[in-house]
Amino acid sequence: MKKTSLLASALTVLALAAAPAAAQSVTTGSVLRVSPTPMPTDMTSESPTDMTSESPGAMTKPFGPGCSSLPTTGEGSPENMAKEPVATAASYNTQLSTLTEAIKKAGLVDTLNSAKEITVFAPTNEAFSKIPKEMLDKVLADKAQLTKILTYHVVEGRKAPAELTDATLSTLAGGTLTVKGSGEDYTVNDEAKVLCGNIQTANATVYLIDAVLLPTAGATPS
Repeated sequence: MKKTSLLASALTVLALAAAPAAAQSVTTGSVLRVSPTPMPTDMTSESPTDMTSESPGAMTKPFGPGCSSLPTTGEGSPENMAKEPVATAASYNTQLSTLTEAIKKAGLVDTLNSAKEITVFAPTNEAFSKIPKEMLDKVLADKAQLTKILTYHVVEGRKAPAELTDATLSTLAGGTLTVKGSGEDYTVNDEAKVLCGNIQTANATVYLIDAVLLPTAGATPS
């Protein structure tokens, strides 16, 4: 009886001594099992947020095959054009020297530079070269006609690429123009291709196009 009692007492002591260690083991085990659980949840919630925060930045970058000709530094670079109003910024772009001359002849420099939040579809030098020289010289010498043509290339509001998928836009000349496309492929009035789009200036979003647009019938400069 004494041996049995002593053995029982010894087992009781061992059980009591082992209890804290066992409890610690269970607790530690539960932490190890539980702690990874919130990590995937946190990572999942952060991942879309990070991607979303980067997306708007990506959308502000110029796109299109013609963008490769833009200088990466200096006055004509996208970074520096973004600091200037649109007519001034255009004058820094060597692809827009004919357009810049036309803007000056039409007396539209101040008008465009002071405009609030506009989009300009800017014909490049190559676009103007498609017009016979005699006809181009005649248009450049006719301020009223030139103003009508140039303001037809300007619409109110900064238009992001996503807004041009299938758009009919009212121009400052009074008529409308249409834009279709997606991704990096857009066409204006079914004739002019966007060579480099989404170029930002201080007060405008600019899309370089490969043809000069003709005002719709009845359009009058605003």
